[in-house]
Amino acid sequence: MLKYFSKVWYILKGSRKSLPWLLLLFVLSSLLEALGIGLIGPFLSLAQQPERIQEILLLDWVYKQFDLQSSSQFVPILGLIIAVVFCIKSVLYFLSQKYIFQFSFNQKGQLISKLLEVYLSVSYVFYLRKNTASIIKNTIVETNNFTVQCLLPFLKAIANCTVVLVLVLLLAQTDLLLFVMILAIFMPTFLIFYKLKKLFKKWGQEVSQSNQEIIRVLNHALGSIKDTRVMGCETYFQEQMEQQAKRFAAAATSSKSFQKLPRIVIETCLILFLVLFISIYQIFFEQNLQDLISILAVFAVAAMRLIPAASISIQAMGQMQNASYSVDMLYLDLKEIEQQEFTKHLDLEPSSTIGNNSPSSVNPNLTFTNQVELRNVVYRYPDTLEAALDNISLTIQKGQSIAFIGKSGAGKTTLVDVILGLLEPESGDILVDDVSIYKDIRSWPNLIGYIPQSIFLMDETIERNIAFGVPDHLIDAERMNKAIAAAQLTELVEQLPNGIKTSVGERGIRLSGGQRQRIGIARVLYHEREILVLDEATSALDNETEKLVSEAIQSLSGTKTMIIIAHRLTTVEHCDCIYLLEQGRLVKSGTYQEVVG
Repeated sequence: MLKYFSKVWYILKGSRKSLPWLLLLFVLSSLLEALGIGLIGPFLSLAQQPERIQEILLLDWVYKQFDLQSSSQFVPILGLIIAVVFCIKSVLYFLSQKYIFQFSFNQKGQLISKLLEVYLSVSYVFYLRKNTASIIKNTIVETNNFTVQCLLPFLKAIANCTVVLVLVLLLAQTDLLLFVMILAIFMPTFLIFYKLKKLFKKWGQEVSQSNQEIIRVLNHALGSIKDTRVMGCETYFQEQMEQQAKRFAAAATSSKSFQKLPRIVIETCLILFLVLFISIYQIFFEQNLQDLISILAVFAVAAMRLIPAASISIQAMGQMQNASYSVDMLYLDLKEIEQQEFTKHLDLEPSSTIGNNSPSSVNPNLTFTNQVELRNVVYRYPDTLEAALDNISLTIQKGQSIAFIGKSGAGKTTLVDVILGLLEPESGDILVDDVSIYKDIRSWPNLIGYIPQSIFLMDETIERNIAFGVPDHLIDAERMNKAIAAAQLTELVEQLPNGIKTSVGERGIRLSGGQRQRIGIARVLYHEREILVLDEATSALDNETEKLVSEAIQSLSGTKTMIIIAHRLTTVEHCDCIYLLEQGRLVKSGTYQEVVG
């Protein structure tokens, strides 16, 4: 259990300072509640026999301080004190509950923001082992599970355990036999739920994994609705969804049902023990019920709070175990990301093999005036022995167009990912005007733009898709018009009823493939990138559309430095230099005629 709480403590990094104040509020509220309940017994006893006030030292002292003439006058004052105590307690209880919800849901929001921040900034290698469904699940589902199934129950358990502890001590002081009976009720129930912790953990894992599979099935079924419809795959995805929905329902039903057991068991046992308690007192202590009225009053009022407090505390154990898989997932992701950031920091130290051949001073703003040089670049994917890139060296002059060609698996995409800064080489360096990009890797994306085979378009307007990531009030109209013209989109925009304000639909479904590609070109032009990387940007297009997109690309020759990957060799005829890759090595380079012809 300590390991579990250490993980929770780690996840709560940055929000821990609020917890002591919350705990103080719990204790104060519980003490006031115990004081109010503790005064009910004397209050009822004095209501029947006011003269017994002298038997209670504290009340006798208060009575004398008020200088009252009759003990019967003190009963209303005592009732007023009890009422005030309970009112203050109720206010504090409300505030503590509000604070619990506020702290928990604020933590959920912070955790979602933190996860998105780290997912966006973590090394690209992280995504080679993670799928989108897992990341979405962790960001939405697991953070919600952590909040609702772990953090809220944990805080409520602390609050209610404080109440239980104070009330049990009060009952122990009121009557020892009553105290022993209360322990006899709670301890077995607590132990039973402690023994069930593995089952709760298993159910939580089933719920989490089925949620991930539900997201995965949705991604697959709706990600390409055209393929799903045309190929008649609806039944296949429906069956997959039904299977995961049943799996989720079975695990969630078992988990939620067993979490309701504590209250049922405790309520039943308390009633049984109440009958037993009265019987024992009458048989063995020869007391009548009238003499037990003050004890039973304390017991009855205490039980009203003790039953829900104890059941919530024990139920929280089940909920926290149920959420243990979610805690593990969040903890492992945050730890892995932290480790990658730490490794990345070490890699940027002067002792690193990356950037050793470049000037040691850090250049906070990379500039591109002359050339980009790849110097002896070696890259190996994690957990593999064979190098994906083996000693790659080449130079790209400003304004030059180059192309990488080769069979599938030759290393073209890996090389481009290294050039983009997504993958860090094992050794070697990439230099811009003799300055290593790894001296200021965050500035490198300001110089380079990427146009993939399939352009991602948001379900937004053409304008917002071109000015990707730029708030509306910061969009530059002049730059927008230049980018549209350079990407040969002017005719399309003029034909649309709302111009650049026209929505393209989800993933650009309302546009043709060529139009989507040209929006991708306009995007990198709007952001004024000096180097354009085109990763098979025309391979998915028909010949006529490819010709239009190629013309848009060729019109940029000389003004932009272009790095092109292409399967269709006709699309790289215009390039200044062609590089042929085989098994991660550059085996040939030269003009189109020298390499291909």
